[in-house]
Amino acid sequence: MKKIFLFLITGLCLGLTGEIFGEEFKIGYIDIAKVFDEYQHTKEEDSLLEKKGTEKETQREKMVNEIKKLKEELDLASDKVKPEKQKILDEKIKTLQEYDRTTREDLRKERDNIVREILKEIDGVIQELGKNEGYTFIFNERVLLYRVETYDLTERVIKILNERYEKKKSGATKEKK
Repeated sequence: MKKIFLFLITGLCLGLTGEIFGEEFKIGYIDIAKVFDEYQHTKEEDSLLEKKGTEKETQREKMVNEIKKLKEELDLASDKVKPEKQKILDEKIKTLQEYDRTTREDLRKERDNIVREILKEIDGVIQELGKNEGYTFIFNERVLLYRVETYDLTERVIKILNERYEKKKSGATKEKK
């Protein structure tokens, strides 16, 4: 068992430095987080989500102000109308709570879908790069304990993604006209 383990480790070490069993290895690594953050599509989608969040917050503030106004009216109301005003206030608070919950859930789902779509695009480019350029392995930078910058493919992937995204965007703009 020890011999098999030693053989595999030796083979792996030799493989990472060049040739094993007559086969040439080509390796690279990518900082996926950096690719994700610097991809123009990610930046635009983040901006859109932030804008939606701001719009939802504005709508929420209107609801909060309405509740504050109702509380002030309740404090000044006569005992005769207080129960009815309290009921209206309770309904408004419940509506606000439901709005908060659904807004958070909707924005989270939308962001998850966007992230999934972008990661799929990134993976597609990595797969294509690996096949077209004959890479044996492309690693995620996070799993590496040591690396040589020569094998870093991060900037190349970012460049490919952004170029494709610009072409896609300009093609969509032309179609709209």
